[in-house]
Amino acid sequence: MNKTKIIVLSLITFILAACSTSSNRQGPVDYTKDTNAFNILISQFADNIQDIWGRQEVLIPGPKDYVHYSDNLQTRVHINFVSGRITIETLSHDPLTELTSAIVSTLLMSEPDDMLKDDSKTIDPSKEPFLYNQVVDETGQPIRWEWRANHFASYLVNNQLKSRLADDKQISFVTINLVANHVDQRAHKFLPLVKNTANRYDLDESLILAIMQVESNYNPFAVSRSDAIGLMQVQQHTAGRDLYQNWGMKGEPTRSYLLDPKNNVNMGGAYLALIRDRYLVGIKNPLSMKYAMITAYNGGAGSVLTTFSADRKKAVDVINSMTPEQVFKTLTSKHASQESRNYLIKVTNLLRK
Repeated sequence: MNKTKIIVLSLITFILAACSTSSNRQGPVDYTKDTNAFNILISQFADNIQDIWGRQEVLIPGPKDYVHYSDNLQTRVHINFVSGRITIETLSHDPLTELTSAIVSTLLMSEPDDMLKDDSKTIDPSKEPFLYNQVVDETGQPIRWEWRANHFASYLVNNQLKSRLADDKQISFVTINLVANHVDQRAHKFLPLVKNTANRYDLDESLILAIMQVESNYNPFAVSRSDAIGLMQVQQHTAGRDLYQNWGMKGEPTRSYLLDPKNNVNMGGAYLALIRDRYLVGIKNPLSMKYAMITAYNGGAGSVLTTFSADRKKAVDVINSMTPEQVFKTLTSKHASQESRNYLIKVTNLLRK
């Protein structure tokens, strides 16, 4: 095993340890330490990528970007779920072999995996690929089976292989465009989970879907620099811990638990219900409550209430004295966080659509 491999695997071990469930972590101070540690380790990982790929070539996962490295970090896959483009590239001296392998495993992957794990994905033919109906081959056919994935991979490397230089390193790559309605295709995959969660917690399906789209664009692999995870960007140390406590459980959910779409959607829905039934209880108008819930999902219920009054009870009374339109205007103009203001606008725009 070479030095690079050892360094990367060590970083992965520390990252997973820093973010795993721990029942003795309590309070915002420990949460800040956990998040800072995660950011430091991600930065170290990024430095390692820079050493291998070049100064302008660092790619790490994000809420709407899936990034996976393999072949001792010499090959990587980047799926941008906003632009709808997959870029598969390699530094290997045998680019055809490495690209073909990466294309096939990407087209047939079915489960979220560890974004920083340096290995090849295992293909499970019994499961429908995550990208099924989001990618079509050169004949316009969706890719379900390995034989078609291999055929398309061969077509790509033989007909669309390109190369570029970065810090005197030759990068060979191919790109694949997702279908025009790729966002709807992904949303459709998770609709049964959304329906179940909406029924369980008495929520609107459209609300869950809109939040999911803003948070991750229906990317189940999503992870943020603040270590929010999965489709609904649930944080282990805040929403996850609150829910465990509410359910009479100790600790917080693990990263692997939150990367499971079923668990993630359930916890996202449960957190919305917790916001409604505990943190914002007393708001009478359903539409005003919806605006407050959306904003609280992003920035916390406390910041929603203090937008109207420093006193919680008075804040609820103020909200109840307003029309929903006035509540919306106040939250989008006076909330302390610009991000939360924009978040409410984005989610409600999707709800209107």
